[in-house]
Amino acid sequence: MPEVRRHAGELVTLRADLAEMSLDLRAGGSSAHGGLPEAKALEARLSELISWFSDQGLEVKGVAPLLVDFPAELEGVSVRLCWLEGEPELGWYHRTDLGIVGRRRLPD
Repeated sequence: MPEVRRHAGELVTLRADLAEMSLDLRAGGSSAHGGLPEAKALEARLSELISWFSDQGLEVKGVAPLLVDFPAELEGVSVRLCWLEGEPELGWYHRTDLGIVGRRRLPD
């Protein structure tokens, strides 16, 4: 989880920077974060970060908020351990075939 959190923190920061920059560029043509080249660089870095999760065997299910699934098995059933941005630990799961709508706390 420490590496996941480190990468997640960077992703969240980049996501916010890119959102502000995109809005500023559309509204007035300039942004304190830079121009179009900087926006393209942020988009590329965001894509790299999302790829890092996939390279680790993790599934990014959403980026705003960041939702990451960890493939696992629980009592013989295929599940996804489910971490949502801002949660202090990996404490939730859902059956693979249900998705987040079936989200439950991990048993003790």
